[in-house]
Amino acid sequence: MKLRNIIFVTILLLCLIGTAQTASITGIVLDEENTPLPNTEISSGTTRTFSDDTGFYLLELVSDVETTITFAHIGHQKVILENLLLNTNETYEFHPVLKSDALQVDEVTVTANGNRDPNEILSISPEKIRKIPGANAGVENILKLLPGVTSNNELSTQYSVRGGNYDENLVYINEIEVYRPFLVRSAQQEGLSFVNSDLVQDVMFSPGGFQAKYGDKLSSVLDIKYKIPTSFNIMGDFSFLGASVAMDTRSKNKRLSSTSGFRYRNNALLLNSLQTQGSLQPTFTDFQSFVTYQVSNKFNLNFLGNLSVNNYKNEPRQRQTNFGTITDPKALTVFYEGRENNRFATALGAIKGNYYLNDNTTLKLIASLYHTTEEEYSDIIASYRLGEVDSNLGSDEFGQPTNSRGVGSQFNRARNDLDALIFNFSHRGIHQKNKVRMEWGLKYTHEDIRDQLRESEFIDSLGFSVRPPGTPFVNNQPEEPFLAPLEAYQSINALNFVKTNRFSGFLQMGAQTDWKSNVLYYNLGIRAHFWTVSGRNVEKVSHMTLSPRIQIALKPNWKRDMLFRIATGLYQQPPFYRELRDSTGTINPNVDAQKSLHIVAGNEYSFLLWNRPFSLTSEGYYKKLTQVNPYTLEDVRIRYSANNNAEAYVYGAELRLNGAFVPGTESWVSLGYMETKENRNNRGYISRPTDQRLKMGILFQDYIPNMPELKMYLNLVYATGVPGGSPSYADPYIFQNRLRDYKRADLGISYIFADKSKNYPERHWLHAFKNLSVGFEIFNMFNNQNSITNTWVRDVDSKTEFAIPNYLTSRVLNLRVQMRL
Repeated sequence: MKLRNIIFVTILLLCLIGTAQTASITGIVLDEENTPLPNTEISSGTTRTFSDDTGFYLLELVSDVETTITFAHIGHQKVILENLLLNTNETYEFHPVLKSDALQVDEVTVTANGNRDPNEILSISPEKIRKIPGANAGVENILKLLPGVTSNNELSTQYSVRGGNYDENLVYINEIEVYRPFLVRSAQQEGLSFVNSDLVQDVMFSPGGFQAKYGDKLSSVLDIKYKIPTSFNIMGDFSFLGASVAMDTRSKNKRLSSTSGFRYRNNALLLNSLQTQGSLQPTFTDFQSFVTYQVSNKFNLNFLGNLSVNNYKNEPRQRQTNFGTITDPKALTVFYEGRENNRFATALGAIKGNYYLNDNTTLKLIASLYHTTEEEYSDIIASYRLGEVDSNLGSDEFGQPTNSRGVGSQFNRARNDLDALIFNFSHRGIHQKNKVRMEWGLKYTHEDIRDQLRESEFIDSLGFSVRPPGTPFVNNQPEEPFLAPLEAYQSINALNFVKTNRFSGFLQMGAQTDWKSNVLYYNLGIRAHFWTVSGRNVEKVSHMTLSPRIQIALKPNWKRDMLFRIATGLYQQPPFYRELRDSTGTINPNVDAQKSLHIVAGNEYSFLLWNRPFSLTSEGYYKKLTQVNPYTLEDVRIRYSANNNAEAYVYGAELRLNGAFVPGTESWVSLGYMETKENRNNRGYISRPTDQRLKMGILFQDYIPNMPELKMYLNLVYATGVPGGSPSYADPYIFQNRLRDYKRADLGISYIFADKSKNYPERHWLHAFKNLSVGFEIFNMFNNQNSITNTWVRDVDSKTEFAIPNYLTSRVLNLRVQMRL
């Protein structure tokens, strides 16, 4: 309690009002012929800068204050950007065109929260992503604080959105689709997120109702844009969990630029706080590079490369879990032998060509190749004892199990190998004239999957091997000897060679028009997808889908700054390899696309409070799902039934209030309610594995007024429990228990020794640093016991199956140093 009080007082002391911070405006100045215009003066009050030889400029502004910016060049008319209001650390991109014959005045439609996108998409500051603490800091760490995003596992970078699962989310980096490993079954094995936060320039996220250009998934899209550097920089991030180093480069002729990053992570600090004790060696390494070459003013090339190797080695020794109630405490003690060796090696190479045909038309070609080799080898013997707990405070064995009610052992063996090759080739185009924007795209994908599954589980209870459920046998011992061979309780043995060829395309049109005295935005689009599945001993089957979509936004001519949005459409997800494979490893090529009808309605209200910008976003949504492919979820491992024998629904509502609660910072509070259920084979509706009813997230930033270098970052999550699953081979309609509520608080405090507002003389030891901060992080600050799955153990007396929680990480202290040279 003393520790909690100290932390609480610390947070209160840090939650004070401070001084204003900065934002930035950047872009490329062009003339009428779309040629970069160097030496253009960009000014705002007494602050000014000039564009370089490529027309690029970057100007820092005071945030949370309305600003007028002027672009001036000899021989050209001025461009005036009026009424711009930006949040702290926000980067606004603007590309002015300076004409020689007429005055061009570009007034931005201003809200209290800066320039606003009328589409169903959220922009997240990269600076915020790099600063907010978390056991898995990065883009996904921020997404988990949004009301419709669920992830009750701090070790995982995966997330579910509005009732979907981990496989239903699109992720793009500079319009290149990225993939995750296939065989990962627990969050402990995941390691690093694909997205390297040090390379990020823009982050856009949509939890539903997104445009036709974003692909064929049921739930969400995360659209990442890696930066194109304008100068040389070196960045470093070091902590007890690992290290990352990133470097930005640009050639002398300004044509070649690159941003690259190397990351190393070791999760031993977090995993040693789990219940299971043993020898853990989890190491994850990753290298990424994004390279841009400006061939001419009209043509440039991009290259994205990634190499990642995840090694997870585990030799468990012992585990004790206390559970039950105060009046009836119980404990599970497990002793282990054996080890687990998993290795996931992935590589991605992609090249993208951008050709600017004219001022209105851009054409793109993208080719990418993704390859993954994954090995999952384990031999684990677990001997367990289930019993009551000594609750006598004066006993020498207080907290230890007594009176065993179940004794047994379990042997798990796995020899799984997967080799997957995915090739993509696509064309995308944009034509924009006046206020109408046309976009189109065509894409070919080839998937070649080679998968060998060999898993078995033997269960022994009181010296007798437990036979698999549902197996017919007669045992008349001792009158007659039982001669049937021993069988594994669970066993999978499959060898699959599957190829899939896909052809997809989209066409959409977006426009802005005046309707009476209001502004109306709309986007109409349609997607088509045709695919063929074939392989060794797999019937060749073809399928096709069509998905129309529409988004509409209305900005009324009111004194109150409001924007209303509505989106609807058909979202269909053709099955990937895992969705074709059932629980026995058998491939079903007849699995069709899952269908989801989205209806999303929302409102954004921007206002000034305490003379600072705030925004209140509210949304309601409904999804009607048909041809659903049911699945079970254990930790992060998804196993599909590989058929379309279910229907489901999702509905919910969300609120998010964000703004400058403390001057010069941006924080938010979010609240969401959701319900999702499914009906399998017309047996009635039951909760889906991601049915999380209530979710609240808080992201808060603060600093001490008289010492603004000392900053605090806090994120809080509270979520009601999701369904806890069921024993193997059990009927999910019988087991409908829920895990306990998820409660977590992560705190980060750092002191900034150097940043862009501080200049030091050449001989000072801080002169070489553009940024330098040192601090600490406390993960799971209040040491809440959260669980992700249940272990099911049978009581030999009552034959009752006990759901024993598998707890997540406890409180962990981490030190962190961030720098930029």
